[in-house]
Amino acid sequence: MAVNTVRVLINGAWVTLTKNQSTGKYEGTVAAPNVTSWNVNVGHYYPVTVEATDLAGNVTTADDTHATLGGMLKLTVKEVTKPTISITAPAASAFLSTNTPAISLQLRDEANGSGVKISSLQLKIDGGAAIGNTAAGMSVTAVSGGYNCTYTPQIPLSDGSHTITVTVQDNDGNTSTTASRTFTVDTVPPSLNITSPADNIWQNTTSLVVSGSTNDATSSPVTVTIKLNDTDQGAVTVEANGNFSKALTLVEGTNTIVVIATDRAGKSSSVTRTVNVDMTAPVVTNVTITPNPVNVGQSYTITVEVTDI
Repeated sequence: MAVNTVRVLINGAWVTLTKNQSTGKYEGTVAAPNVTSWNVNVGHYYPVTVEATDLAGNVTTADDTHATLGGMLKLTVKEVTKPTISITAPAASAFLSTNTPAISLQLRDEANGSGVKISSLQLKIDGGAAIGNTAAGMSVTAVSGGYNCTYTPQIPLSDGSHTITVTVQDNDGNTSTTASRTFTVDTVPPSLNITSPADNIWQNTTSLVVSGSTNDATSSPVTVTIKLNDTDQGAVTVEANGNFSKALTLVEGTNTIVVIATDRAGKSSSVTRTVNVDMTAPVVTNVTITPNPVNVGQSYTITVEVTDI
C-alpha cells in the first residue's frame, strides 16, 4: 500500500512534508520557533511528532517517547541574544575609602530567553583569578530575568587604581560582552601641614593669614576647608603643588581655627590652632622706688603695678 501523506507536529503546528522523488524521503523546510527550547521541559527541547498515513487511511505516529525514534524527535532551539551585565557599584571612576568595597552586579537575559547560567559567572579583579558564583564573599540572589550579585573582596585591595571585569553566559551558551569598571582605593588621609599661625599665639590685630600645604598620593587634588569659631570661611584655593593660604578676620579674644583637608575618597585630616587677639594696651597704675632718694652706689627697689584687660 502506498503512503499518502507524512506530516510533523512541532510547537503546536502541523507541517505536511513533500516526497523527494530522487530519494524517496519526505522533506520539508520549517521555520524554527522564535523562542528557545530551554524552558519547554526538563530536557530543554521541543517534542516532534511524525504522522504517516497510507492510501487506506492507516496511520502511524511516533514522538519523543518512541522506543527507537524518540531520540531523533527532539528539536533543540537556541536563542542568539547575549545576556547583559550591569555593574551598579562601585561607580565608574569612584574614589573609595574602603579596601574591601562591595562590587554589585545585575545579570539579565532576554524575556523568554534561556536564562542566565549563573555557574558561568567570572568576575576578575585586575586580571586575577576568576571569581565564581560560589566563591567566598559572593552573594547571589535570583530575580526576574536573572540574578543580582554582590562580591566583597576577601583580601583587602591595595591603595591605587583597580579594574574589575565580568562575563557570564546564558543556558544556550551565548557569552555576554565583557563589562568592566575602574575605581580607586584610598585608605590614607591626606597630609596637612600648617605653617602659619603657630598654636596659641597672641597678637594685637584681627588680621591673620592661614597658610600651609596638603597632598594625597592617591587621590589629589585635596579640598581644604577652614573654619573660624565654627564658621566656614568659604572657598580655599589649593595650588597645584598643594600650597594654600586664606586671609581671616578674627575677633578680639580667643579664636579657634580648624583646617580640614579632604581627599577625593572622603578621607580627611585636620589641624586646630588657637589665636588670641588683645588690642588693649596694658595700664601702669603705680610705681614705687625704695629708698628714694638713694645714696650713690646704693641699691634700690623699683616696684611697678600694671593692669591689662
